[in-house]
Amino acid sequence: MVVKEYVTYNQVHKLCQEAAPRILEDFQPQLMIAIGGGGYVPARILRSFLKQPGSPNIPIQAIGLSLYEQLPSTHPSSSSTPGEVEQPGTKVTRTQWLDLTSLGEMENLVGKRILIVDEVDDTRTTLEYAVKELEKDVEIARKKLGYEGEPTKFSIFVLHNKNKEKKGRLPEDMLDENRYLAARTVEDVWICYPWEAADIDEHDEMARKQPTAGNI
Repeated sequence: MVVKEYVTYNQVHKLCQEAAPRILEDFQPQLMIAIGGGGYVPARILRSFLKQPGSPNIPIQAIGLSLYEQLPSTHPSSSSTPGEVEQPGTKVTRTQWLDLTSLGEMENLVGKRILIVDEVDDTRTTLEYAVKELEKDVEIARKKLGYEGEPTKFSIFVLHNKNKEKKGRLPEDMLDENRYLAARTVEDVWICYPWEAADIDEHDEMARKQPTAGNI
């Protein structure tokens, strides 16, 4: 049986608020890249807490990556189509990417501190893909621009990291330099986020009733 944990918008907001001081202290991002669709809401909330007096808002770019597919299930959920549940896929598919034909977009990436935002680190396959592909694109852009200054550095923020063996791998220097941050590390359960819910009132009621209410 699939064990599910329900997370509310209020909890997402507070997780971003809690994480922001550490992100500012350790990384001070100049750009955020949200992985769609789960990274969009956390990135926007996080931006409000990362803004410094007298400084502009941190720009948010978006990429779309899909690793999940709908498979038949006998455990319907209020946050998915009845009779179906999402299961981890095996191949990352790009659904949206940065426009590297634009000189301005290339200049936004090269030599910057970039925070990649997603909702959950499950198998780590999507995050590995995002980091590797973005690093490749930045190197191509750097050569095109003839840039020889500070290197581009990537950091990662996720709301939840699942405590499980990962299929994907992140760069060792990213982990060693504390450029990976999960607001919470949780057991390997199915996390139901509010933006997935068809009925938000039912979703919030399920969150209120669960034993881990307020802790995830």
